[in-house]
Amino acid sequence: MTTRKLVRVREYAAEVEVELIDGDAGWPPYLSVKDADKLDGVREALESGDLERASQVARVFRLTPIEA
Repeated sequence: MTTRKLVRVREYAAEVEVELIDGDAGWPPYLSVKDADKLDGVREALESGDLERASQVARVFRLTPIEA
C-alpha cells in the first residue's frame, strides 16, 4: 500500500511517498529499508538546508504560522 509520510524540520515539511509492507505474522505494516533510508535522507537534506536535494524525492513545503 502506498502512503505519504511527513518529515518536519524547523520551518519546512516534506511529503514523501513510501510503500507500506504488510507483515505475515500479524505485524502492523512497516517500511522497507529503502523507504526508511529515503525518509532519513530527506530529513538530513532539510536539516542541512539542501532543499534541492530534498525536492528530488519529496514535495517540500515552507510552513508559515498564522495569527488566530
